[in-house]
Amino acid sequence: MIRNLILMCEYRRSGVKPHEPNAEMDNDDSWLQPWLPLMARHSAGRPILELGCGSGRDTATLLAHGLDVVALDLSEEAVAEARLRAPSARIHRQDLQAPFPPEAEGCSVVLASLSLHYFSWPDTLALARRIHQWLPPGGLLVCRLNSTRDVHYGAVGHPEIAPRYYLVDGFPKRFFDADDVTLMFAEGWSTLSCKEGVIGRYEHPKWAWEVVLQRLA
Repeated sequence: MIRNLILMCEYRRSGVKPHEPNAEMDNDDSWLQPWLPLMARHSAGRPILELGCGSGRDTATLLAHGLDVVALDLSEEAVAEARLRAPSARIHRQDLQAPFPPEAEGCSVVLASLSLHYFSWPDTLALARRIHQWLPPGGLLVCRLNSTRDVHYGAVGHPEIAPRYYLVDGFPKRFFDADDVTLMFAEGWSTLSCKEGVIGRYEHPKWAWEVVLQRLA
């Protein structure tokens, strides 16, 4: 399983040249589109748990496709904006390391877009294990992670807290290479997709990993 994930991540990585956007990831508004049918099938009428919803862009996309959402974010400002953008979602202001809301119990899909990078490496692994334990066998995790190629948004030029973990504008921020992605999801997951590419919504190209996994029994 570990070897398969290494090969998949390295294969995806080798196909992307520096400063050459991956067309599949270039439009941030549509990155979820390929996964919505799969997410809908797996949610089976149960809510999707969104970790780190930010201003609610992805939350609104999920709602527009008829999916129920329980979303979390630590930022008071982001939560307020998300509630305006996605009024029918149940949005909570809380740390991702706090217990997940009871109303999300039984969910079989977790979405975490650019929200798992604030923690120490042991806490990052612990959060990945919590998500795995939260999901039932066959459940999905759809996530994006900062790439070590993300030089415009913190991967270089900032005080280092630990390897690939920096203090960026006063906040800790982690950047993942292929080995990190492999280690983070080394046990208990089947990898459906793992690719590194560019998100095109920002002023400068932002590199990220897009990873979709299914929990094994």
